Amino acid sequence: MSALFDLTGKRALITGGTHGLGMAMAKGLGQAGAHLLINGHSPGKMEQALAEYTREGIQASGFLFDVTDDKAVQAAVARIEAEVGSIDILVNNAGIIKRTPILEMEVEDFKQVIDVDLVGPFIVSKHVGRYMVQRQAGKIINICSMMSELGRNTVTAYAAAKGGLKMLTKNMATEWARYNIQVNGIGPGYFATEQTAPIRVGGHPFNEFILNRTPAGRWGDPDDLRGTAVFLASAASDFVNGQIIYVDGGILATIGKPANEP
Repeated sequence: MSALFDLTGKRALITGGTHGLGMAMAKGLGQAGAHLLINGHSPGKMEQALAEYTREGIQASGFLFDVTDDKAVQAAVARIEAEVGSIDILVNNAGIIKRTPILEMEVEDFKQVIDVDLVGPFIVSKHVGRYMVQRQAGKIINICSMMSELGRNTVTAYAAAKGGLKMLTKNMATEWARYNIQVNGIGPGYFATEQTAPIRVGGHPFNEFILNRTPAGRWGDPDDLRGTAVFLASAASDFVNGQIIYVDGGILATIGKPANEP
């Protein structure tokens, strides 16, 4: 049974894999045997990330390129394919968010979020997918969000991008399933990361909201994403296509509970 989840000999490109949830998912793939191809845009963060992967006994190589630059992505993917080997797994994780009310948001800021969070995955998938189609095999995992399904104040651009990424996932699966390529998504809920640390302190209104809104009664641990990433990257998911798996502690399954309900 373990062979279904074994990624030994596979190479996985993870965009934005130098920190946060991207690193957590990358570690899961690496622990399952994959050679990690880590994308980022900061040399300093890349150096630190590769050192951390090495400390954990994971084989990882770094590649600096902008996921929104079509020609840069094309060149980087061609280089990896020629010098390292086939990209068997792609995780489109790189993303940004700008929390601004609609009436105050500049058009350029809106476009930037769409460019990174939606156009970026299209560009990278297009160039990686070309090789996967030739080989008749591949796994693509798009990192969506609960905002692929729900709205929330001040995250209009992010929600628009992640909603679009959900549909991009389904359309990529539709076009490429015939080539034995599985394209699926992961939709993380609210996770305990460095970014959320300031709002997870006891008594913070948002912390209380998340604990009450999540049936599991806790924030997600980044390690909670590893199993889902390995599943979607492995032979275990060979007939799973066009799906978004929400790793959210049950938030999307419920309307919530009254404040005074235990």
